[in-house]
Amino acid sequence: MSKRFTAGAVASAAALALTVTGVMGPANAEPTAENREFTVVAESGVSADAAIAAITAAGGTVLSRTDEVGLFQVTSARADFASRATASAALLGAAAKKAIGSKPKLDRVEQEHLLAQAKAKAKGAQARRGKKMDPLDDKLWGLDMIRADRARKVEPGDRRVTVGVLDTGLDASNPDLAPNFSWSLSRNFARDIPEVDGECEVAGCLDPVGTDDGGHGTHVAGTIGAAANGFGLSGVAPNVTLVELKAGQDSGYFFLDPVVNGLVHAGRVGLDVVNMSFYVDPWLYNCTANPADSPQAQAEQRATIAAMKRALEFAHRKGVTLVGSLGNNHEDLAAPRTDISSPDYGSDPYPRPIDNASCWDLPVEGPHVIGVSSVGPSGKKADYSNYGTEQISVAAPGGWFRDGFGTDTYLLDSNMILSSYPKHVLQEEGSVDENGNIVAGFEETVFKQCKANGDCGYYTYLQGTSMASPHVSGVAALIVSKYGKVTRGGLGMAPAKVERQLYRTAAEHACPEPRLQTYTNEGRSAEFNAYCAGDSTFNGFYGYGIIDAYAAVTTRM
Repeated sequence: MSKRFTAGAVASAAALALTVTGVMGPANAEPTAENREFTVVAESGVSADAAIAAITAAGGTVLSRTDEVGLFQVTSARADFASRATASAALLGAAAKKAIGSKPKLDRVEQEHLLAQAKAKAKGAQARRGKKMDPLDDKLWGLDMIRADRARKVEPGDRRVTVGVLDTGLDASNPDLAPNFSWSLSRNFARDIPEVDGECEVAGCLDPVGTDDGGHGTHVAGTIGAAANGFGLSGVAPNVTLVELKAGQDSGYFFLDPVVNGLVHAGRVGLDVVNMSFYVDPWLYNCTANPADSPQAQAEQRATIAAMKRALEFAHRKGVTLVGSLGNNHEDLAAPRTDISSPDYGSDPYPRPIDNASCWDLPVEGPHVIGVSSVGPSGKKADYSNYGTEQISVAAPGGWFRDGFGTDTYLLDSNMILSSYPKHVLQEEGSVDENGNIVAGFEETVFKQCKANGDCGYYTYLQGTSMASPHVSGVAALIVSKYGKVTRGGLGMAPAKVERQLYRTAAEHACPEPRLQTYTNEGRSAEFNAYCAGDSTFNGFYGYGIIDAYAAVTTRM
């Protein structure tokens, strides 16, 4: 997951830019410099009119509203607005936006290979694969592991099946993504916040769809559905339609309002699958009443829990299969460590003991979400990956730079996941020069493919549960493509049926012996030690098993 994108990065809400039924855009009420912006959640059962009246009475002005989940984007000049809103019987809570710093240039988990002191040359098993469909497919060990290369001969995906990438955006200029990109369904819900995202590139600070200034969403999208077109590389489901749901800031933060509105949009337009490789900022765990938090912080988190659960339930009811990364915090989600990273936005973090019964890592611990752990090329759980029988569903290839200790594949970029990436982000990171050429020393980390007409695509390695979950989203899309029923304008399949097929066809993987796995050889501290509970049919490292695309499309339902 990024932020982790934790699943790995840093994120509450930019106002909506889109007007659809039940969602009012902010065009007529942009906050002024002296005002502050808030995300407000209504109490369950309170009408939109009653909530707006309460917001107004507390001193706020509504910028946008999402009636399906009782969520409002609000501006107010009152210093006490949040406490006044929380005190109202009609409102659950209010969260203020306040910038503090920015995302690090490189993500410590997902881009570990770039942070390593010494760079190893790519070699080993990856180079010995046979010829694949696209030029870079020989580097996609993850597709081999889940037998996606065989699955596409049976079911490559159906154009009528839509997969939402709820992320930082999607670079539709990449020739591998352009053929499958839906301009009509894609939306940007996350207006740039200059304090953390940098100077706005466009007037109004709302980037156009088909762009990605973070890179994370483009990488995720390529794994799900890069076209099998003889160019670059191909995804798990190369014929499905990709839909950008931009809910992440360029800086990597994922705030409540854009995330909720992305999920509501997915449900309203009837997307089949949504991939979520992140957690909702600023709290790693949202708790109902953590004694370490102030009353206002507690109210803010209760509002986040309620809004996220409502949004996930809404999308599920509308037929959306929800897939989420378990996270990169190397912990058992049923027994979380003290949270020392929250809040990551708005004020300084402080230690927060986490009570598992009253705290949630969202969205992955929300209702109906398929939770995905990450494995490396060896099949071993990656050291960074979260785990645990309480929340895990399945495992998938997410990459592990440190896999293969004691062999010549240890510390190789090729142990990670290769996928599409925006050129300008690579330029900002220093691996591609101003002329679009790969900088010396990055030839085994970044790849460039160009067509005869001069259109080029760029690709790089990342690792994380953020890279594992799109493999699962791709297989879910194949299941809908193979077994879905014709609906108005497309194919559809009940999420419960998709889940059932995904789980029953996963390749069972027993816990390792000894069950207490250490990563000392790989240079990790005892904090990374992980105990695998369960048996071969279901356990804390692999859930129901490592997903199997070929079995998923060849096993009769």
